[in-house]
Formats: sequence, C-alpha cells, structure tokens
Amino acid sequence: MPEGPSVRKFQLLTSPFVGQVVAKVGGSSRKLSVNDLNALRLQDSQVHGKNLYLAFVAAEGPLRPTAEETALQREAACGAHCPAQGQQGQICAPHPHSQDDELQEPQHSRSETPEAAEGPGNWLRIHFGMFGSVRANEFSRANRANKRGDWKDPVPRLVLHFESGGFLVFYNCRMLWCSSPRADPASDILSVEFHRGQALRALRAPDPICYTLLDQRYFSGVGNIIKNEILYLARIHPLTPGSLLALSDLEHLLACAVQFSSEWLHNKLRGQGLHPKVYQKEQCPLGHPLMKGTFGPSGGFKRLTWWCPQCQPAVLPGDGDPSPVT
Repeated sequence: MPEGPSVRKFQLLTSPFVGQVVAKVGGSSRKLSVNDLNALRLQDSQVHGKNLYLAFVAAEGPLRPTAEETALQREAACGAHCPAQGQQGQICAPHPHSQDDELQEPQHSRSETPEAAEGPGNWLRIHFGMFGSVRANEFSRANRANKRGDWKDPVPRLVLHFESGGFLVFYNCRMLWCSSPRADPASDILSVEFHRGQALRALRAPDPICYTLLDQRYFSGVGNIIKNEILYLARIHPLTPGSLLALSDLEHLLACAVQFSSEWLHNKLRGQGLHPKVYQKEQCPLGHPLMKGTFGPSGGFKRLTWWCPQCQPAVLPGDGDPSPVT
C-alpha cells in the first residue's frame, strides 16, 4: 500500500481544490454513500501517516481557514513545480501500476488499517489499498491486460467534480466518516512535529527491530519499503531485538528513516522513481546475495523482508552494551 511519501503527494493533489464546492459525484464505493458529498464544500485536506483526511461542510456555511502547510509541504510543493524539471501544470499522482505501486505488497499490519468510525462527522478518512492512488483532472488508464486478458481501465471508488470544472479521482481505497483526524503528528515520520525521543524509546523494545518500525503508533507512514531500505542503510539485521542495539545505532537508524522518507517524497514530486537498494532485489549494491524471509509478530501480519547477511550481520546477546534511552 502507498507509504507516507505517496500519501503526502496525494494530499498536495487535493490542496488546490480546498474551498471549492462539489458539483457532481460518482464512484463504485459500496460502504460510502457518495451522493452525500454532493453540494458540499471541501474545507480542508490533511495527511497523517498513511491516511488522507478531507473535511467537508455545507456549501452555504462559512469557510474556515485551512491548516497551514508544514515547512516540508511548502518545500515539496516548490520542488513539484521546479522550473528545472520543465513542468508547468499540476502534479500528477502515480499510475496504479507505476513502479512505486508495483513494489507494494498486499499484506498490511493491524496498526495500518483504519479504525472503526467514531460516528457521524465531517471528516472523510481515506486509507489506500495495495494500488491505491489519487489523480487530479484525469482518469487512470490501463497500461496492461488484467489476469483475464482484458484491457479494462481501473474503476474509481470516488470521483468528485467541482464547480470550477476540475475533478479528483480516488482508486483502491477505503473511506469512512469520522469526527476529526485521529492521529498524533508526533508519530508521523514526515511531520515537523515528529518526536524522535518517543521513537527512540519504541525502538529500544526487546522486539525484533523490523516489527517496531512498522508500528504506526510510533512510525506513522513507514511501510515495508522504507523498513527494508533503512535497515540496510543503517546496517542492522531485521530480527535484531532493539534492546541489544546501542543508542548510537538507534539514532543512526532513526536518521536514516527521516532522511530516506523525505528524499523519497521530494523525488516523487520531481517525477523521479524509487530505486531501492535491497527491496525485492537479489543482490545488495556491493554485490552480496540477499536473503528473504517473512517476519511478523505472533498473531499479526507477516511482511516480506530482504537483508544482506554480510552488510547486516546478526546481533547476539552479549555483543555489546547498549546505552540507556532516557
């Protein structure tokens, strides 16, 4: 499923439509009555981890100011329209079968799925599936035949046509109403409010480090691609218990997580693809053969993990004397 950088890009696609009124709706969603969105005004657009939140109000109601863009979003928005790239139009979301989406896996952890609706509200929570995406002013077209051999275009879950003439299209996603975004920006890896101290304490748990990195309570937006890549960059074996790692190793891993996620977002906004070093690879950049295993907590979802036994050696009890995390 799309990870934090992809959903951030989706949010930037929706931002130009904030303040506009929905003139017509469509889509194949069965759990959401799409007609309820007709004649409503898109009031705000926010992203938290892997979830996109859209706020709607009655068109005749007052339009409150939207939340201020974070410094990262402003920088990313500038990069998306960088003259050096020769792009003058809108940002286009990736095709459902683009390289980034092909790298996604169908498994997901419980902490990544939306919680049950709290009740009626004016916020629409959108959680994307394996090939989920958002497109602005264009529909996705098939670029390959499906398993039946048919060249059928993807069917959108939701289409919002606005009075300005523009429209947004949402594919392969789950939507539900909620009273407000239930998210802690301190856990969002791409938020300026990300709390590194809280994340370090979580990493110090005795669980395998690859489990903790996918815990959305502390690393919202981190998915399987980011997990695999940053563990390789930090030279840490995925099954190493966090409690066996030195504080300096944990800090380095955290720095890799923030830097890799930020660079991935900036590259996406410049139309550049992801070039993983180990994810779904047979060899690491140094030419060592990679190993692959399916790991996950007991009773939870299992995720495919790639690692290099030479670059990421296993850490055994007694190999070091980890410093305490305060």
